[in-house]
Amino acid sequence: MSRQFLETDQKALEINLDPHIYGTFAEIGAGQEVARYFFQAGAAAGTIAKTMSAYDKTYSDQIYGPEPSGRYVCEARLYKMLDHEYSLMESRLAGERPDTNFFVFADTVAAINFQRTIRGNGWLGIRFQLQPDGPPNDLVLHARMLDNDNHLQQQAIGILGVNLIYACYRYNHQPEAMLQSLMDGLHGRVKIDMVRLTGPDFEQLDNRLLSLWIVRNKLSEVAVFGPNRQNMHASEFLYRKDVMLVRGSFRPATLVNIDMIRASYQQFRSEPEVGPRNAFLLTEITLDNLRASGELDEQDFLDRAELLNALGYTVVVSDCQQYQKMIAYLADYKVNQLGIVMGIRELLALIDEKYYQNMDGRLLAAFGELFTRNVKFYVYPALQEGSGELINAQNVPVPEGVKFLYKHLLDNKQIVDVEGFNHNLLHIFSKEVLHMLQNGEPGWESMVPAQVASLIKEQFLFGYPAEQMEFDY
Repeated sequence: MSRQFLETDQKALEINLDPHIYGTFAEIGAGQEVARYFFQAGAAAGTIAKTMSAYDKTYSDQIYGPEPSGRYVCEARLYKMLDHEYSLMESRLAGERPDTNFFVFADTVAAINFQRTIRGNGWLGIRFQLQPDGPPNDLVLHARMLDNDNHLQQQAIGILGVNLIYACYRYNHQPEAMLQSLMDGLHGRVKIDMVRLTGPDFEQLDNRLLSLWIVRNKLSEVAVFGPNRQNMHASEFLYRKDVMLVRGSFRPATLVNIDMIRASYQQFRSEPEVGPRNAFLLTEITLDNLRASGELDEQDFLDRAELLNALGYTVVVSDCQQYQKMIAYLADYKVNQLGIVMGIRELLALIDEKYYQNMDGRLLAAFGELFTRNVKFYVYPALQEGSGELINAQNVPVPEGVKFLYKHLLDNKQIVDVEGFNHNLLHIFSKEVLHMLQNGEPGWESMVPAQVASLIKEQFLFGYPAEQMEFDY
């Protein structure tokens, strides 16, 4: 996917010189950093209808209304800004500029403070027309600032805002290029971990692909979408929650996957330090897993996502092969207790990896990075091939040199066995189910939830053969 790289000033000037693009800038928090680029580029009168910065919270509340949560750097505030300012644009200018594509750009940002207690993050968005008098579209994103200087973070916000506006008007026919262009001049300076693109001009776009592209193009290591198939950000629903994370291939989601989720989540919610009403469940698919069979297949990703969403699960797509990265990401949102669910074979692979990669004396430090105070691993058992013996966290054969440390983790209940699992389901493996359904072999339906079987047949997911359906009648 080739495109011409332009400097930020060039992008701003090109938009300023386009007589069909005209709009408002409303910025809260870090100053009027985005509007400044358009003013400095020249010919700004051709683009800017109004700029404003309601910096004082009381004054801002008079314009956009109060925030019940008390948080001003949030998604809800951004949408209030877009709603208010776009309504003003339509009422004041629609009849005056009949050949114009209107836009409203808004951001609400908290840059790093003097005490370094605020790292810097913000919400940016644009409501924009692609045809005069046409209904508008919305592009909304969340960014995490990485610079350790307030001035540099403000500069980065300015660049990101220009990239955002330029992308909407120059790359709207290439959604993945839109995402890639957001990072022009910003690699290593920001992380973009949520993008939502909606509107009549993007009805055919599955927003879950945006989450995949965010991670694949290294805008962020983590992106999230909900059961409603819309992208969402961790700060809006995970703050100070108790979170359980279940990583898997889900290709497809089988009865074993559902039993693992059910039993472990019930156990997690019953822990004395976990509030049942405060608990939240995440299912995770990693890029490594998506690439396990070769090149990443976007339709294969959407098939997995569709089944998980249909079952009511929130999905994380990540580039966090190492659990430490995911633990660190969730720690930024003050997660209280974190439960991580894995099969016994995955646990053994994890223990082996930590042991053999840290035999130089860093063993304790390596395990300490993973098994932090508020993290507990829930281990789902498996049957030993050949003997049929049950393998769990108590009898798994860990390397001799790590047995003392492993026993400490068991004794302190940082590794626990999943209770209440269904022993009769342990013979089911996703790979076997996938092979059966792709080759038209009977019996796979009994190994997946009824809803999953119906969706696979109705939508021909995972290469389910359409010709097989015809033979069944």
